[in-house]
Amino acid sequence: MGDSSDAAKAAAARFAVARLTPGRVALGTGSTAAWAVRAIAERFPKGRDFEFVCSSRATEDLARSLELPVRGLREDDQFTVMVDGADEVSEALDLTKGGGGALFREKLLAVLSEELIIMIDPSKLVTRLGEKASIPVEVVPFARGVLTERFRKQGYQVHLRTLREGVPYVTDNGNEILDLRPSRPLEDPRATAAELRAPIGVVETGLFPGMAHRVVIGHSDGRVEERIASAGVRRR
Repeated sequence: MGDSSDAAKAAAARFAVARLTPGRVALGTGSTAAWAVRAIAERFPKGRDFEFVCSSRATEDLARSLELPVRGLREDDQFTVMVDGADEVSEALDLTKGGGGALFREKLLAVLSEELIIMIDPSKLVTRLGEKASIPVEVVPFARGVLTERFRKQGYQVHLRTLREGVPYVTDNGNEILDLRPSRPLEDPRATAAELRAPIGVVETGLFPGMAHRVVIGHSDGRVEERIASAGVRRR
């Protein structure tokens, strides 16, 4: 492992994967989700008796390289569990996600899952969302300029996500991402998510309020904490 952050993510991933049982499992995107894919391949060689649906081509490529059985999303799919990472986790277990660019597919798979397990290292913990991470918003390219101006008027710093060459980052859905920086941490993530999602041209936001069932926090020394949302907190 390259550093303490990798060690913490690996610890969280191993702990989460230990809960898995054969069936339909949804896989998230990002560095921590990648650790989970590796842990699955190690614990369940070739993923026997599992069916995996991935939230991105990157995760799908990794899973296939480790000989895990991956397939596309079906119209009747429901998943026992989804394992994924997050960019921020608040004290209420609300999430900011989308740093890996797969926020729409991650949210769809999360809604289709009976349980959403989030794996993080301690650096992702915040009191309220918006303290550390920007809010990713996936937008239709044609509407990007109009939406950028709208969000700026609402008080956000808006940055188009780009590649190193300066060209816009394009999601697996063919869209672009605006990263929004709020002027202060969010008081009501659910209301903010609805407000950002409302304009025509917005595909989805990276705010996941009330969706996590369990948050697994790994530490570089191998220790793991687990926080579980109460039934009254979770909502979709």
